[in-house]
Amino acid sequence: MMRVLVPARLRKAVRAWFDSRYISIADHRQDIRDALWEVQTLRREVAALQGEVARLRNARPAATADKARIDDTYRLAQETAKALDGVLQNEVLVWQAIDDLRARHGAAGDGDLRVGHGAAGDGDPRARHGAAGAPEPGERPCV
Repeated sequence: MMRVLVPARLRKAVRAWFDSRYISIADHRQDIRDALWEVQTLRREVAALQGEVARLRNARPAATADKARIDDTYRLAQETAKALDGVLQNEVLVWQAIDDLRARHGAAGDGDLRVGHGAAGDGDPRARHGAAGAPEPGERPCV
C-alpha cells in the first residue's frame, strides 16, 4: 500500500462525499434496533388482537333481557324509518306544489317566481331523493 500526501481540503471533500453516500455502521445498527423494536411491538399487538378475537368467539349468546332490548331497538328503528319516509314524501309534495306555482305564474307571463332554494338542481331535495314514484299533488301520504 502506498501513502500519498493529499491536501486537507481534498481529503475533507472526499470524506464528505463518502459520508453522504453511505450510512455509518452506528446508524445502521440503530436502524436494526429500531426495526427489531417495531417487530416486537407488532408481535405484542397481534397477540393482543388474537386474544380479543378468541374472547369474542367464546362469548356467550345474549340473555333474554338483552333480546328484549334488541327487539325494542329494532322496533324503534323501523318506526323511525317509516316516519322519515313520510317526511321525505311530504317534502316532495311541497316541491311539487312550488313547481306548480312556478308553472302557473310563468303561464301568466308575470316574470320569474323565486321561491325557496331556486332551480330544481340547486337545493331541490327531489334531485337528491328522486321524485319517481312520488304521490300525486292531491294525495296526502302521511297523516
